[in-house]
Amino acid sequence: MKDKTIDYLLRATWQAVSRMYNEEASKYEATMATGFVLLSIDKDKGTPSTTLGPKMGMEATSLTRTLKSMEDKGLLIRKKNPDDGRGVLIYLTKLGKEKRELSKSTVLKFNEAVKEYVTEEKLNHFKEVTEIINELIQNKRIFNQTDTINNETNH
Repeated sequence: MKDKTIDYLLRATWQAVSRMYNEEASKYEATMATGFVLLSIDKDKGTPSTTLGPKMGMEATSLTRTLKSMEDKGLLIRKKNPDDGRGVLIYLTKLGKEKRELSKSTVLKFNEAVKEYVTEEKLNHFKEVTEIINELIQNKRIFNQTDTINNETNH
């Protein structure tokens, strides 16, 4: 394929990033998903389990397995939500908070490395394009179009 499609570029890049993070995480007997969960849980107030999946874009079954594994490793604990007896809050343990800092520094290192090679202007264009793609998808303006895409999103 001479000209790569946008979806191919996104998928290939994400797979490379995912592989890189998983290789790094494996040095600490973890996974990229584990690191992502650690970063998604409020380190002080905890996080309702029901908000984690949507926040991370993770399917409930995958999230449940990841949370169970993390709980078994002593990275997090679950407590009943005092405001909603049916709900559960996820809290990081002391070990979970330490691993969270490790995950955070890994993500920041990746960001800094990219910024060494990509100008701020190009990075801003990249962010703008990804925001437009997400907006088009969320508003069902690609396959479920009810009207034509307006010029506001064509920057």
